[in-house]
Amino acid sequence: MVNETVAEGDRLSIDLIRRTLSGELIGRRICVLWDVSSTNDVLRQMAEAGAPAGTVVLSERQHAGRGPGETSWVSPLGVNLYASVLLRPAIPVAAVRVFSFIGSLAVSDAIRLEGLPALIKWPNDIFVDRRKVAGLLNECAAVGEKVEHVILGFGVSLNVDRDLANQALGGGAGEAASLRELIGRDIDRNAFAGRLLMCVDRWVHVYTAQGSEAILAGWRERDALIGHRVVVCRGGAECRGRVRGISREGFLLVEGSDGGAPQIVNGQIRVLD
Repeated sequence: MVNETVAEGDRLSIDLIRRTLSGELIGRRICVLWDVSSTNDVLRQMAEAGAPAGTVVLSERQHAGRGPGETSWVSPLGVNLYASVLLRPAIPVAAVRVFSFIGSLAVSDAIRLEGLPALIKWPNDIFVDRRKVAGLLNECAAVGEKVEHVILGFGVSLNVDRDLANQALGGGAGEAASLRELIGRDIDRNAFAGRLLMCVDRWVHVYTAQGSEAILAGWRERDALIGHRVVVCRGGAECRGRVRGISREGFLLVEGSDGGAPQIVNGQIRVLD
């Protein structure tokens, strides 16, 4: 049976998170909860009630965490980081994709600060040595063509042990890893949360000051798929090719086996080499 308690010194703490938080926007309001369906669900309700940009929700556990599409995110108690950040950018819906890249850059920064060479598998899964350590689920609400709010949702495997990962993920656990497993020491969840929020703040500032090209340039430096052969699955159809980067709009560019011009694709990615 899984332990249903978290030692007091290991619990998420607003005060401890703020000790490593130095940004201007993110973390103005922080809510730490015990058990939620998902932090995105809670923050969406807060956003609809008028919560300001920079509001953050964290939880010790999620019982309905999820990734893109219908995939679920295993969210055991007190060992990982589950967090959502609210933004209210004054942008059209057509420009919102860049915030997916802002989120993935921020979490890869936070992981790199732990000494690990984090890369990003398009669109926003974080890998270290070909093992998945984090994922994002981003949401957007709009009225007409105007964005009302954006939610960046983070799930980072910090201290989950291998037995629990195998129990929760079954056959998929071989691809996943926790930062503790890779580094060989426990990760301070409060310090990591503070650094993650600081990194989100930094990349939002870069976007505000320099625009989307600066975000895409930063993302391309961490592209885990560039040059790899992949299968792209969408709607029951598959296409194969070699990844040549991302477009200015943030879509994957895949060159077919005929060597023709790279095509813009969207869908689930499986790496072949």
